[in-house]
Amino acid sequence: MVAMLSVENLQKTYFKGRFDRTPTFSLKADFQIEEPSIVGMMGPNGSGKTTLFELITGSNSPTGGTVRVQGKDIHKIRTDQRDRLAIHYHQSYQVRSFRSLKPNFMLQRSGSDYPQVHLFDEPQFNTQDGYIGFMLDFFRELRNQGRLVFLCVHPNERFHLEILQEICEQFIFVQKGVVTQHSSYEDILNYQPARDYLGDLLEARAA
Repeated sequence: MVAMLSVENLQKTYFKGRFDRTPTFSLKADFQIEEPSIVGMMGPNGSGKTTLFELITGSNSPTGGTVRVQGKDIHKIRTDQRDRLAIHYHQSYQVRSFRSLKPNFMLQRSGSDYPQVHLFDEPQFNTQDGYIGFMLDFFRELRNQGRLVFLCVHPNERFHLEILQEICEQFIFVQKGVVTQHSSYEDILNYQPARDYLGDLLEARAA
């Protein structure tokens, strides 16, 4: 069976300048998600979460490695069809754009009419009556339709953690460009860098 998403030896390195090749930041990721699910993503600001989303959707070019959505290399797909494989909603559900150095006639077609992977980058969970329940139902419906859903959340309230615990089936943690995969909420809480990152929120939850 072809995996929903396969991130293979992916790397993105930024340098000081075009001629000064001193690295300023590097992201490395290697993980696979076999089936439709809801995946929670967490990590400090500036750790590389948005960069990872951009690499998965093909709006950012990797330094090395491959991203495959249902077996198709996203960076070899026409730029006007990449959002039919993976789509990135940034904060207020604005869709991130695509870019490529190759013209579309040299690239492959997506072979899909609807996005298979949906990446929500810090969605706004408004606490007004019914809104959070509506959003969680929406994410579950996508998953039930056979899609892969990512929720990238920067928890600053206790209820953010409760949302992730309730809805997410597995997790990705990103810190200083290091990407780790975790099989459950309990698993990520046993990862010390994640515990350090969440800090007082865990104490508030325990209280």
